[in-house]
Amino acid sequence: MSVPETVVTLVERFHENRDSYRRAAYNEAQVRQEFINPLFEALGWDVSNRRGYAEPYKEVVHEASLRVEGVPRAPDYSFRIGGTRKFFVEAKKPAVDLKEGAAAAFQLRRYAWSANLPVSILTDFEEWAVYDTRIKPQKSDKPSRARISYLRFEDYPARWEELSSAFGREAVLKGSFDRFVQTAASKRGTSEVDTAFLAEIEGWRDVLARTMALRNPDLSGRALNAVVQRTIDRVVFLRISEDRGVEPYGQLRDAVAREDAYSGLLALYAHADRKYNSGLFHFRQEKGRAGEPDTLSMRLKVDSKALQSIVRGLYYPECPYEFSVLPSHILGSVYERFLGSVIRLTAGHRAVVEEKPEVRKAGGVYYTPRPIVRYIVEHAVAPLLGGRTPDDLKDLRIVDPACGSGSFLLEAYHYLLAWHHEWYTANRDRYRRKYRGRLREDALGRLWLSGEERKRILLAHIYGVDIDPQAVEVTKLSLLLSVLEGETAESLNAQMTLFASRALPDLGGNIKCGNALISDDFFSRAGQLDLIGDERLFEVNPFNWSREFPDVFGDGGFSAVIGNPPYVLIQDRFRDEEQLSYVRENFEVASYKVDTYHLFMERGFALTRPGGRCAMITPANFLTNNHLKVLREHLLKVGRPDHVLVLDGGVFEKVSVDNAIFVMEVGGALSPFPIRRARYDNGRLTPLGEYSVDPAAVLSDPHRLFTGSAGGELGGLWANLDASSLRLGGIAHVNFGKQLRDRRLFERDVITVFSLAEVPPDYVPCLTGQNVGRYHVRWGGLACLDDPIARRGGTWDRERHEANPKLLTRQIGRYPEFGLDTNG
Repeated sequence: MSVPETVVTLVERFHENRDSYRRAAYNEAQVRQEFINPLFEALGWDVSNRRGYAEPYKEVVHEASLRVEGVPRAPDYSFRIGGTRKFFVEAKKPAVDLKEGAAAAFQLRRYAWSANLPVSILTDFEEWAVYDTRIKPQKSDKPSRARISYLRFEDYPARWEELSSAFGREAVLKGSFDRFVQTAASKRGTSEVDTAFLAEIEGWRDVLARTMALRNPDLSGRALNAVVQRTIDRVVFLRISEDRGVEPYGQLRDAVAREDAYSGLLALYAHADRKYNSGLFHFRQEKGRAGEPDTLSMRLKVDSKALQSIVRGLYYPECPYEFSVLPSHILGSVYERFLGSVIRLTAGHRAVVEEKPEVRKAGGVYYTPRPIVRYIVEHAVAPLLGGRTPDDLKDLRIVDPACGSGSFLLEAYHYLLAWHHEWYTANRDRYRRKYRGRLREDALGRLWLSGEERKRILLAHIYGVDIDPQAVEVTKLSLLLSVLEGETAESLNAQMTLFASRALPDLGGNIKCGNALISDDFFSRAGQLDLIGDERLFEVNPFNWSREFPDVFGDGGFSAVIGNPPYVLIQDRFRDEEQLSYVRENFEVASYKVDTYHLFMERGFALTRPGGRCAMITPANFLTNNHLKVLREHLLKVGRPDHVLVLDGGVFEKVSVDNAIFVMEVGGALSPFPIRRARYDNGRLTPLGEYSVDPAAVLSDPHRLFTGSAGGELGGLWANLDASSLRLGGIAHVNFGKQLRDRRLFERDVITVFSLAEVPPDYVPCLTGQNVGRYHVRWGGLACLDDPIARRGGTWDRERHEANPKLLTRQIGRYPEFGLDTNG
């Protein structure tokens, strides 16, 4: 690859005048303008935004030179593709020794590690150092720590191909940057920022739970969980606000630096309540404000040393995080896993933290990767925006009915912010008077959506529900932090003065807690309204959609329903007969072995207004499983599928299930639609092909299968195969095996014995998937309880299960493997 003439000229000029450039008077702004900017332009980057992209889509973001207590608050450059950060560049003046100076390296690594970027660059043009920024930075690190390459300016021409193939714009677009990260960056000592921060706040929870339980003996387990969560959320919010320049740097640390640290924190809460008006800080009754105020936090006793230790760890030099660049989706990833555990009080009122039963059953918490979230949001929301103005979107409402930590709602909110920003910027001159106040200009001349407009967009368009009250609070926290992105203390004060309003909205009317699948008729139908205890009400947590969101359903429903619903068999989630029977009575798709995701699909369609869109990621087995015929039939009855994307191998680590993203329009005439296949790997979707499905062919098929047999070229092939082949069902009985409840909760369901002769009378010998191999099975000594309560799932057909011999197979992947059972 030839070296651009620009680069040769830059190198020669620097060489000729190196002594003057290395003097202290030659500053960082000069070296950026004269050398660093042209260098990256030679690498193909639009450093000056000559293409005129809107702010959210600029390739290179030049951060403001904001300093707090002499400490820079943002990296100098953020290089992006499609609005997604790829790497940071931190610039220094040539007088700074980058090879031997530790401070600059620590600064860059702290920024990039907090932003969850794999590599980033430190340069003064004279020197160029690339760092593996997945390695957690420590103040004591030498400047060589995590450095994976070092060049001097004289090396640029000879090593231009190496530079451009790693950091050139085309290299990033074509994936060479990702390959460079995988090969050049060592994984030794890496610690992802989300994993580290998760460990951090889990430690806070443990400390706060123990001290609050010890010093507040009247606290119930539920109240303890709530107040610990609120304390963590408030501390996180206030500390992030400081690094973003919205709050004075160090005020949280100063507030707890007194003998009674908690009283100082309460004073800070009161200030935040007056300023922000969000449900996060809500301690007194106010007219027109949703939700009940938090009176519990104000009367707690909390150990000062524990609180001071937590806060001290959030400040330099102990803190490795730079919260100004910590992405909101990383915070969501942290909280999603954090919510997988709960505080339990022992008989002696001691607090212990343990995994929730449903998380234990699932083998962990699985956070939906951001590229998948973005795909779902774009395909659900973009078609609803085409050719419209902001005023046309008054009835646009997006909901996630199982919002968890809020990742889908956060992505939808960011998508709408970007769309509004682009629209206002493009139409600024034409509608300057009409939309006055919806944009503001910062000190660098950049246009941002005003705080009032960001609040309006959030309240008008974003809704969510979750059964877990802690998840609801986390979703609110993430959305509120997003409202503040790009704001400063000055812009907030101006907004509060101009509009006589507080800085944040109260989301109590948008993000609500409840069971999205069970309404309040659950109790009335059984005549139990007067007999319901608080614990039973909390356990079921019924949710009446039309009463909670009257304006939405007055307009016909939500415009878009998105999300990743839980995948749980109903015999595991609903362990009492009342809830089971309610589900079977109220959901058309509830037949045979029902998973909660089936119910959320039906509920999602019902929540969507005619012409609206529903898009979710689920297991892929709903496309072909014979027992889900009713679900496929229901899908075609209520809407028009846009497409289905089948993800071979799934998207969740350590989960052996293929996933599918379905996108559909509710209502409308049916027409053939594509089923696409792709592989998700390292943040990328690689297409693997597609086939067309004709809804008419699906409905004429007795099993309503969404396969290539239902239309297109494959339909004829399938018909020929069907006419000339034997079906397995024609020569054998085919059925599922037994499927039990959670063995960790119901320990007696499965026992271990040493021989078939020792199986008790009320048990039968059983096999699990790991006992089934190719050609043969090996019994492992397990026996399962044979009674009506345990027999909730699968097929309990003694004649077939105890048949001898029979063939068994575990989950069929690409290559089915059958073993012969000769023991019955």
